[in-house]
Order: sequence, then C-alpha cells, then structure tokens
Amino acid sequence: MYDGSSSTCPPGDEPRQQAPYICSAPIKYMFANESNSGYSKTGKTSLKFQLINQRADFSFALFSGGLSNPKLLAVSNIINFANPKAPLYPRLSQGKSWNEMTVTWTSGYNVIEAVPFVEWGLKGESQTQSPAGTLTFKRNSMCGPPARTVGWRDPGFIHTSFLKELWPNSLYTYKLGHRLFNGTYIWSKSYYFKSSPYPGQDSLQRVVIFGDMGKAERDGSNEYSNYQPGSLNTTDQLIKDLDNIDIVFHIGDITYANGYISQWDQFTSQVEPIASTVPYMIASGNHERDAPGTGSFYDSNDSGGECGVLAETMFYVPAENRAKFWYSTDYGMFRFCVADSEHDWREGSKQYKSIENCLATADRQKQPWLIFIAHRVLGYSSTYWEDGSFGEPMGRESLQKLWQKYKVDMAFFGHVHNYERTCPIYQNQCVNTERSHYSGTVNGTINVIVGGGGSHLSDFGPVQTSWSLYKDSDFGFVKLTAFDHSSLLLEYKKSSDGKVYDSFTISRDYRDVLACVHDGCEPVTLAS
Repeated sequence: MYDGSSSTCPPGDEPRQQAPYICSAPIKYMFANESNSGYSKTGKTSLKFQLINQRADFSFALFSGGLSNPKLLAVSNIINFANPKAPLYPRLSQGKSWNEMTVTWTSGYNVIEAVPFVEWGLKGESQTQSPAGTLTFKRNSMCGPPARTVGWRDPGFIHTSFLKELWPNSLYTYKLGHRLFNGTYIWSKSYYFKSSPYPGQDSLQRVVIFGDMGKAERDGSNEYSNYQPGSLNTTDQLIKDLDNIDIVFHIGDITYANGYISQWDQFTSQVEPIASTVPYMIASGNHERDAPGTGSFYDSNDSGGECGVLAETMFYVPAENRAKFWYSTDYGMFRFCVADSEHDWREGSKQYKSIENCLATADRQKQPWLIFIAHRVLGYSSTYWEDGSFGEPMGRESLQKLWQKYKVDMAFFGHVHNYERTCPIYQNQCVNTERSHYSGTVNGTINVIVGGGGSHLSDFGPVQTSWSLYKDSDFGFVKLTAFDHSSLLLEYKKSSDGKVYDSFTISRDYRDVLACVHDGCEPVTLAS
C-alpha cells in the first residue's frame, strides 16, 4: 500500500525502525527480480499479492534503490474493496464469568455513523441482538517510534460485545452487524462457537497453549519484522484440529508488529478461523508492552512504541484493568492464572497479590487442574546461559513459593523460542523421579516452555540441567486434555506435521491434591 509520498525517513538512533525507510511504511513488499532473475535487463516481471480488507484503498508503488535508499518510479491505479468499512476478523474471549463470551472485531464504522451489535443465539433457534462498545486510538497514544512515526496507521474501530447467560456446552451462531442511521444494515458472514462448560463439569476438555507465534504472508511477500517462519504452520495445524480444541492461550509476543500497526490487521486475519470459533486468550509479552519510560518492568523498546495499547485494544481479556494484563479465567475443570511478566510480579506488588488470590480461590475439588501462565520465563529454562537458569531468578524466588503453597500443576512460559519440559520441581530440585506418568501426590510444579509458536528458534545452552526432561528447538505447541477430575494428558506437537513428540499424564484423586507437601501444608491443631 502506498500513500503517494516519495520521501524517505532514515532510522537515526531508533533500532526498531526497519527498512525500507519510507516515511509511510508499506504493508508488504516484494523484490521485482524474485519471479524473474533477468528483470534488471528486461524490465519485465510478474508479482502476485494477496490483499485483505484494511479499511482503505490500495495502490502499488515501484521503487529503485533497494531497501535502504528507495526512490519512487511509478504508482499503480487505486484498488478498492467493495465495502472497506465492513466488520471483520472476529475474535472470541472468555468474559468475566464462565457463562459469558465476548466478541471483538474491527470495522471502519465510528459510532457517529452506525450502531455496532452482534446478532446471536442457540443454533437453529431465534436470535437476539446485543450492543457493542467501540474503542479506537490515535497516533498520540503511541509511546515512541516507529508506532508514533513511520509505522503509524489508523487502526479503524474496535468493537466488543458481551454475550451473557449462555447455556453450558451449547452451540451458538452469531454474526456482526452495524445499523447505519439511514436504516441500512451491514452484516458479516455467520460464525459459530460452543459455550463453556459449567465450572467443575466432568467432561472432555481440550486446551492449546503456545507463545511467540507472530504472522507471515501466504503470498510469500516480505513485511516488517519478518522473522516468524513457523507462524503459518502453527496456525494451519490448529485450524486442521479445530474440532478437537475448546480454548486457546497465546501467551505473549502476539504479532511482532513492533510498531508497524498495519500488521495487527494481518494477524487478526490470519487467526480468524481459530479466534472466531474458540476463545483466543492472550497474555502480554515484551513485544506488546515494553517501551522506555512508560511503566513497563523492562525498560526496552521491544514493542516499537506500542506500549501495550494495540494488544489491550485489539483483544479483550477479563482483567480488572486491561492495561494491567493479569487475570484469571475458568474453563470447566481448569483454573488459569495468567500473569503479566511485563509488570512487577515480585512479592508485595499488586500483581503478586492478584496472582495469589487467583491461586487461593481455586476450588480444587471442582477445578483440580491449576495452571499458571506468563510470557517471560519466571520459572525454569536451560536455554542460553551456562548456569542453566535462563529467565528471571527473581521470578522463581518470588513465585515458586506460591506455586508450591497452592500446588500449581503446571507453569507455562513463552519468550524462549523452543519447547522444554521440566520434572516436577521446587527450589531447583526435582521432587519426583517419574518422567511420563505421574500418579498420586506430585509434590512440585512442572515447568513447560512453549515459545516455539513461530518466531526464530532459540538454542539450548551447553549445560545438561538435571531438571530438564525433554528439549526440542523446533516450532510447536502444547495440547492439554482433561478427561475427568483425575486424569490429564499433556502433548507437545510439532507445527510441521501435528504429530506428538512428547507427552505425559497425571492421574490422581482429590485427596492427593489436599495432601501435605513441603512448604505446602495447611496448619493443623492438636485440639480436639
């Protein structure tokens, strides 16, 4: 896409600004000699681009001079979408109660033009309409370059509707609507979802977890931050298995837009088949939140100036404050405590208290499977560092006491771009010698790194850590299957073929959850 400006904007001291250095960043690009190596001699080539609706007209520009010194040669005629403002890219999320589903989507309609709503109901029955709230943001909401400069693009309008008092385990249909003030209705196509089970319900429940996926172009074109080669394979494997997935957790580093805002449309388009059908729950990562001087715990510019605004607006999460990305959510026999690794999680912080409340209020008789989630490795990973403890030593010291006290089954992390599984561990020690089938009282928390969703892969360090049971530097994701209150299966699947390469099971009874473990015993009295 091209806005008619031929000016170039050198990056200066801003490392997040990327080539091509055009003052209005193109959505994507190709080299003219990619399909014809003799282009420089003949001047002839043929390039194909796949376009998605991004609420504006498209045109194509031809530049010489390469990425670092582009010079405008020609501009194509404008290409129009029939309705560039149409409602698109719905993404579902759990609401703040188990029987609520939220639907968020993007359109070009402001509330002064049209009223947004969702028409929905049980499949085959009468439909109802629920209103939607509308959000957007301007360039001055961005915290730095390139989001505030060359990467800026109008995001359109983001609408969220709350579908409440759902019947459990029921199939609903829905479609997005806008009622124009002249009485005309604009509709999306129809979608469907299955509502959540009642908390504690004993039924088959399947959860997918991964991090660091990003996006890629199916037409083979280039884009900014073009380093997520596994993204499409992961997306396609989830779409292929969608009938066997109930809820998805994408635990940080969502798009890798890094301040090039048009890529959020590209990402929501890529995951639409998934996110429109099952709840697509996200966590905040460094590439969503971190910007210098903005209150992020890490003072880098990994977000490219987005400082969390894109993530918290484009996706709904059931947090008390969406700018503070920690929350809890229940799905049947699961309780998920989702932390925000980009804000202070140390003991005494507001987030620490919230995490403890999430863990402490889980009813383990009804929800035996207690899961902790964060983006950065606040637990254990043997990637990179020679001491075998990449991640956040402060995180382990602050949080593993909570995991042990409340008997967290598993802690999932991204950030490191590979897969790794530890033994049940506490204070750097394995507390269980089993490797693939855990029964009875487990005694510690299994740490799982699931950062191989799509971004460039991470190598493991040279030290063979005693607590690491399985490592794989490849693209993949994890699937949890709860068969009932006593049986859980974890499977690690590669994105290349969808096959299982690592797995383990947990089998136990309620009394095993209640059992006293080191630093995890309830007080008792000798009084009768």
